[in-house]
Amino acid sequence: MTSKTTEYAPARLTHDVTILAGDVELEGMLAIPAAAQGLVAFAHGSGSSRFSGRNQRVATALNQAGLATLLFDLLTPLEHDRDVETSEYRFDIGLLAGRLTGTIDWLAGYGVTQTLRYGLFGASTGAAAALISASERPHLVHAVVSRGGRPDLANDALGQVQAPTLFIVGGADTEVLELNRWAAARLHCPHETVIIPRAGHLFEAPGQLEEVSRVASAWFNRYLASEY
Repeated sequence: MTSKTTEYAPARLTHDVTILAGDVELEGMLAIPAAAQGLVAFAHGSGSSRFSGRNQRVATALNQAGLATLLFDLLTPLEHDRDVETSEYRFDIGLLAGRLTGTIDWLAGYGVTQTLRYGLFGASTGAAAALISASERPHLVHAVVSRGGRPDLANDALGQVQAPTLFIVGGADTEVLELNRWAAARLHCPHETVIIPRAGHLFEAPGQLEEVSRVASAWFNRYLASEY
């Protein structure tokens, strides 16, 4: 494991980290605001990476709300290149969930993050990976947010999730909305669904991603606070 620390802003430090998850090394970017009580790890999907502009914008908003964030790659560089060509890995939910669970375990043993409470932010197929990992690490994962996700792909793990879960879905993303409703009906934990009016799958119109960030920040701050 290696890391490089640089000052990004007066109240936030960023770390480039190499995460050992199982038998692979994954690259990530860790941002920790002063006095952070919680950390949100991002699980992307559909060929995305830690450099996703949408996830970086949401992560910055979470940092401004006092939450630490980890943006990282679920795939190695070789796997990512192959996935871009073949889409081989993006729907391998077992692989993605295993990498995410390994990352949670790494966070729990990493010096500057081991005292924080963890949340997971999953987009697209990453939402299913987040829910599976939450079911496997109930003592570590205290909140989940899905943005335009495919939580239905978590299948039987849905009934085992204990972490309060928020589904954020675009009102115009009708097929994904129905899949989210199907998944929500199978949860036994506290959960809510927020529909962003007229938003599509990527929340591209002005103000839509900002609304995603606002409701996600409120959810994580509610459930990652130490007194909860």
